[in-house]
Amino acid sequence: MRKFEDIKGVLFDLDGVLYIGNQIIPGAVEAIEYLRQKQIPCRFSTNTTTKSRGVLFRKITSLGLPIKQEEIISAPQAAIRYLRKIGQPKCYLCLNDDLKDDFSEFAQTDTNPDYVIIGDIWDKWNYEIMNRIFRFLIEGAELIALHKGRYWREPDGLHIDIGVFITGLEYASGKKAIVIGKPSPEFFTAAVEDMNLAPAEVIMIGDDIESDVGGAQNAGLRGVLVKTGKYREDLVSKSKIVPDAIIDSVAQLSKLI
Repeated sequence: MRKFEDIKGVLFDLDGVLYIGNQIIPGAVEAIEYLRQKQIPCRFSTNTTTKSRGVLFRKITSLGLPIKQEEIISAPQAAIRYLRKIGQPKCYLCLNDDLKDDFSEFAQTDTNPDYVIIGDIWDKWNYEIMNRIFRFLIEGAELIALHKGRYWREPDGLHIDIGVFITGLEYASGKKAIVIGKPSPEFFTAAVEDMNLAPAEVIMIGDDIESDVGGAQNAGLRGVLVKTGKYREDLVSKSKIVPDAIIDSVAQLSKLI
């Protein structure tokens, strides 16, 4: 197995790499503790947009993972940083109620927004919501997608993700969404800068060959694919993305670094 001896930092995906649902993946705790012992900084990335960072942190700690809240790099937090750079835009939030509180510093409106922010709203999607957002877009609003995932995995199997709805809105309105989460290069850059490292010094560990591995490689990181979570061999074989390494699970991380 290839050894990455020059790596100075590690960026993990959370769901599918360290846990699935409420089940921790064997070897996850040991992998993190191994990096702590070697004094290698790590960050934990997620496109999850159904939970605030505080709620997500409480879940992670309840599973027994030795992670600090400030080490979590989430798509919603990246979106908030993006909006702050703009100023004080009026926003229409198509988000889970728990997550809306994180965006409370921005003016929220149901009419004539400057930006539409879309995250996961589970089974609340319907024609009325889609048409309302479509009208906002053709009337001048910009579209921010917290991510554009195709699917994710729960214990009962795979589920389609919000990328389906984002793509439909892009097609109907003729506008391209500003994608904040993975695989956006800006997302990976923010994580790398948070560790005070260069992209080439960081390795990404993920279960999604497109968003995790491909996104990381496009941002200058190296990408390692794990065969847990949403990993599917048939999708990997069809992809043009070539991981820098493939391991069975995060339990094999010590063999890479």
